[in-house]
Amino acid sequence: FANADMAENPVDVLIIDEAGQLSLADALAACRSAKNLVLLGDPLQLPQVSQASHPASSGSSVLEHVLGDNVTIPPDRGVFLAETRRMHPSVCEFISHQIYEGRLSSNSECARQKTALGTGLRWLRADHEGCSTESELEAELIAEQIAALIGTDWVDSKNVTRPLGAGDFMVVAPYNDQVRCIQNRLRANSATRDVEVGTVDRFQGREAAVVFFSMASSSSEDMPRGYGFLFSRNRLNVAISRARCLAYLVCSETLLDSRGRSIDDMTLISTLCSLVEWCKLPTDKHSTELTA
Repeated sequence: FANADMAENPVDVLIIDEAGQLSLADALAACRSAKNLVLLGDPLQLPQVSQASHPASSGSSVLEHVLGDNVTIPPDRGVFLAETRRMHPSVCEFISHQIYEGRLSSNSECARQKTALGTGLRWLRADHEGCSTESELEAELIAEQIAALIGTDWVDSKNVTRPLGAGDFMVVAPYNDQVRCIQNRLRANSATRDVEVGTVDRFQGREAAVVFFSMASSSSEDMPRGYGFLFSRNRLNVAISRARCLAYLVCSETLLDSRGRSIDDMTLISTLCSLVEWCKLPTDKHSTELTA
């Protein structure tokens, strides 16, 4: 789209999907081939992968450029799709409140979705020490919970009831070491061996009835990278919002006691802590009761 022929004979409309992962520079190069440009995407999910640092805002995605200082798109700059057809309201409410400024809501049919353990957010507390990119305890807890849920009733958005199968689960982890650890644990049981496990990057755009997000690191001191990776709001958003009706955060309590070095760090930590607090609220306050 950036060659001279396209510039001389532009198309009427160029549509760019996942524009949150396209740099401003690449978008500018491509837009010369079109009279009109339509950007589709979510800058609050996974950002573009950058191989170098760029001055000022030149390294921003094209969607970040359009948003400016806004968190979600204002009416004068675009259209915000305010309804999800995936998440049960008890999952969506947290995502909407913490990520999308309260602007996101669930389609009415999503409220029909439920499992034998109900709906909403759960915290699987895994108290471990010295774990950096791999936690056997978290893998064990996840495997046990999935084994207990497989075969139990699942009601979908069309009000159809059937047993939960391996394909109805998704396990997300930040590190490849933890992905392999969980896979090994799940493969030891014939009922759970086909459950998909991967990093957040693998599952963007996907969904499952029940999702587990395993943090792996015991504490902030054990993290191999900075707060911006493990505590990323974008990664948390993608991981939790894959769930149609039930999402589990699996982490140690020590990780929640992390002390950031900057305001940005504290904001990231606060979002994760808010998720755990949300898990503990009674059913008439945003979420179902904690069940582990």
